[in-house]
Amino acid sequence: MSDSLLNAVEQAVKGYQDPYLGMDLFAANAISKLEVHGDEVLLEVNLKYPSEHLKHGIGQMLKMAIENIDEVDQATVNVDWQVESHKAHENLANIKNVKNIVAVASGKGGVGKSTTSVNLALALAKDGARVGILDADIYGPSLAMLLGVADGTRPETVNEKFFKPVMAQGLQTMSMAYMITESTPLVWRGPMVSGALQQLIMQTVWDDLDYLVVDMPPGTGDIQLTLSQKIPVSASVVVTTPQDIALLDAKKGIEMFNKVNIPVLGIVENMSIHICGNCGHVEHIFGEGGAQKIAQEFGTEILGALPLSKYIREQSDSGLPVVAHDEEGEVAVMYRNTARNLAARLSVLKNVQVPNIEISHD
Repeated sequence: MSDSLLNAVEQAVKGYQDPYLGMDLFAANAISKLEVHGDEVLLEVNLKYPSEHLKHGIGQMLKMAIENIDEVDQATVNVDWQVESHKAHENLANIKNVKNIVAVASGKGGVGKSTTSVNLALALAKDGARVGILDADIYGPSLAMLLGVADGTRPETVNEKFFKPVMAQGLQTMSMAYMITESTPLVWRGPMVSGALQQLIMQTVWDDLDYLVVDMPPGTGDIQLTLSQKIPVSASVVVTTPQDIALLDAKKGIEMFNKVNIPVLGIVENMSIHICGNCGHVEHIFGEGGAQKIAQEFGTEILGALPLSKYIREQSDSGLPVVAHDEEGEVAVMYRNTARNLAARLSVLKNVQVPNIEISHD
């Protein structure tokens, strides 16, 4: 078989640009095998981000592209995915089986960070990943309410020392809300809060996670630094709204992660637009273009832009977030695309090992 056919097959495969990776599959080190035997082709693709609902369509497109080559009679294309680990957790036994820890932060409160964190975690799980979420907001935990966990729910203990995560909507979850009641205020000073947070981190036994999403408390103070230093965070996401004051605080959040050497995967612009429920008119109530300017300034990108929506608020208040309520709905798809952008960008960070690629012909 001539080298020209092999080259033609390679070019056909390169013609597919992964919409979330923003590159072809060779550039993304996602081709694990390419073989040409006479007029038959075998292609194996191994993506590094959750792709359970994408892999069939990707395989069909690649198969069609290869079989459009005149010399090819049949192409067999196998597409699979496996999330790789970005951090070693040998020093923290309870999270040694957590492959990636993603901190979701905001410079200020009121930008929808917790709602975004929960829906991103659900979106990753909908694409096949094993996902946990840690509510790190000790003063104002909201995870239990967002996921519909009943007040008074307590985690099981292991050896009277460790906590089992509470399962909710298919996620492994942990929150200070499981230790107190909804009406109990925490009138604590900083050291007490830091100590409680460290207990949640060190004493929760997560079970074989691809991603642990950490819903950070708002701000850039002592608690945020403690969290960044005590957990081997793989990467971070900053949530903001288009308002000037929120964008100013988002810059501070990015700078905080830069100072502690945690990569920022990108920015999620929440409440980006408002769509009138009566006439469909689209309006940028809080401004526009600011998040893009920040992304350019700091060399990152917009992972997603989410609308100001009564539907999101209603579903969050009901304990059934939009991704759990209707995973194929318009707003849920926005969250799922944002989560895929997050996972894909994380998968190509420099510390991911490059797989061996087999390319052969006879």
